[in-house]
Amino acid sequence: MGPSIHKKPDQILQKLIQFNTTNPPGHERACIEYIQSLLTEYGIESRLVSLDENRPNLIARLKGEGDAPPLMLYGHVDVVTTENQDWSHDPFSGDIIDGYIWGRGALDMKSGVAMMIAAFLQAKAEKTPLPGDLLLVILSDEENGGDYGAKYLTKEHPHLFEGVKYALGEFGGFSMELANKRFYPIMVAEKQSSWVKLTIRGPGGHGSMPVKDGAMAKLGQVLEKLNQPLPVHITPEAREMIKAITKELSLPKKLVLRQLLNPKKTEKVLKMLGDKGKMFGSLLHHTASPTVLRASDKINVIPSEITLEVDGRILPGYTEEDFAEELRELIDDDSVEIEFIRSDIVETETDKTHFNTLAQILKENDKKAKPIPYVLPGVTDGRFFSNLGIQTYGFTPMNLPSDFNFTASVHAADERIPVECLYFGTEAIFKAVQRIK
Repeated sequence: MGPSIHKKPDQILQKLIQFNTTNPPGHERACIEYIQSLLTEYGIESRLVSLDENRPNLIARLKGEGDAPPLMLYGHVDVVTTENQDWSHDPFSGDIIDGYIWGRGALDMKSGVAMMIAAFLQAKAEKTPLPGDLLLVILSDEENGGDYGAKYLTKEHPHLFEGVKYALGEFGGFSMELANKRFYPIMVAEKQSSWVKLTIRGPGGHGSMPVKDGAMAKLGQVLEKLNQPLPVHITPEAREMIKAITKELSLPKKLVLRQLLNPKKTEKVLKMLGDKGKMFGSLLHHTASPTVLRASDKINVIPSEITLEVDGRILPGYTEEDFAEELRELIDDDSVEIEFIRSDIVETETDKTHFNTLAQILKENDKKAKPIPYVLPGVTDGRFFSNLGIQTYGFTPMNLPSDFNFTASVHAADERIPVECLYFGTEAIFKAVQRIK
């Protein structure tokens, strides 16, 4: 009898959660060495490639039959902080309570990594015929820009991914309930990240001598304007997603949702939808979220310069300059300086070649599944692999309870996943690696 951990993705996830890989600082090495030890048990060779030895990336390969390009499974093991969050259970315990595995990374994305590892090991254990080579890539540093992970690998070691055209990564394949229908969004495109610094200047002085129309007053005006939505854009990917959803709805919901695709009515419909419209709002606009403020460091000094850092997310197909132009028009103040701190803008075209294959797998595994194409409002390591011409499909399937809000639970306190989802997702990924050619 050989090793059998591939039959227990829940146990793999529990162990992954127990490594505290909060980024920063990351310290992913122990977690990745654990994954490497699992591969070794199955007789699979792997290599670690790192910019920082404490933050390595793992790459392993199973030989295929040579009838298709290599397929890549990839995910990250770093997680965001739990600081200032009120958890019901230890976020690094990986405990199973009431049928759920609890802990930071249970959704983003150690669960997906556990599914991929289990499917990869199963292919090895069962000597599964694979159309092409199958790569398993485990990454560090996704949550803080990818400088030690995917960005480093794709820039300095692109040869490691030679011939790869398609990959499975985060986020997609999770179920969500809309109008009593069970939709499974499969990510085919994602927004791009663009961090901006706004510099606001005005007369400074002593706190005892107030100034009118100073930098603080301007800051208030800028924040008020950033609270308004940027112009509506109907991208091909968003149009396809909304059409796929409305196709499954009955009247009058179908007619209402279709009006999202009419730029003259988009804002009105989003307001009508309320909280349910949040997901659509981010897919129909560039977004600009103020996050970091730097002003005076003394209570009795009126600042003459204030900087406001803004997390910008740009829709697929648009550029940094397109975004800057919309910000300038929104702020409408030439004295406010706009500077880009960091942008990872990738010009790619969405390739949906294997969308139907993945959709069919979900329908087989859940008879109520309504798969739809999905544009991710955030960003993933997929943007770096796009530079190598690799299309990522967000596909870490989860058959979640109807009252479970996936997007609201990611990065939140009490992050958790039903144990059942690990088996559902592993089976789906195992089918996918055999069918994608």
